[in-house]
Amino acid sequence: MLTTGWVWTRTGLLWLFTIGVAVFSWRFMVGGVEATMEFVAYHAQLRPIAFFGHVVLAPVALALVPLQLWQGLREKRPQVHRLMGRAYGIAVLLSGASGLWLAVTTEAGPVAAFGFGLLAVLWLGTTITGIRLAMSGDRTAHRRWMIRSVALTLAAVTLRIQIPASMMLDIPFDTAYPAIAWLCWVPNLLVAELVLRWPRRPTVRLRAPA
Repeated sequence: MLTTGWVWTRTGLLWLFTIGVAVFSWRFMVGGVEATMEFVAYHAQLRPIAFFGHVVLAPVALALVPLQLWQGLREKRPQVHRLMGRAYGIAVLLSGASGLWLAVTTEAGPVAAFGFGLLAVLWLGTTITGIRLAMSGDRTAHRRWMIRSVALTLAAVTLRIQIPASMMLDIPFDTAYPAIAWLCWVPNLLVAELVLRWPRRPTVRLRAPA
């Protein structure tokens, strides 16, 4: 009973945070970049293609995460799962490449640049590897690499938790932001690796008496 409750809670939080942050990320479409994303608005002026490619498509990948992890959909509607997987892959590839360029050209300093840059490289690498394994038919390895990709996609969620948390702790933004450039994704990836390496109990199947 407790296990079932935890699974439902975990699933509900995943849907809430991924969809919520994705929608929140598109707030610039209503309020404008200057008003809603002041600290990165210079990217929109200097490199608009990379900026809008990232802020428009990264939330698409994030919103697709709970759908791609939905086991029932994956088993009952495999074609829908593959179609959304292609959409997820395209969104990651385009927004990841854009994010890498934004990291290289950031004005937040070398620590933030390296943190976000490495995130973009690993995000692209894990996703490309997962796609390649899916195309080769290795479902087990595909799943493992896509879990890593999803962990990095969820950096968008942890980032938006950590920034207001640093403000509540009265940490200067110039101090907090370079640290968050690492903290938003490194713990996610470590948790994913722990989950992947955690020993699984063998499933015991009971047979009806003959």
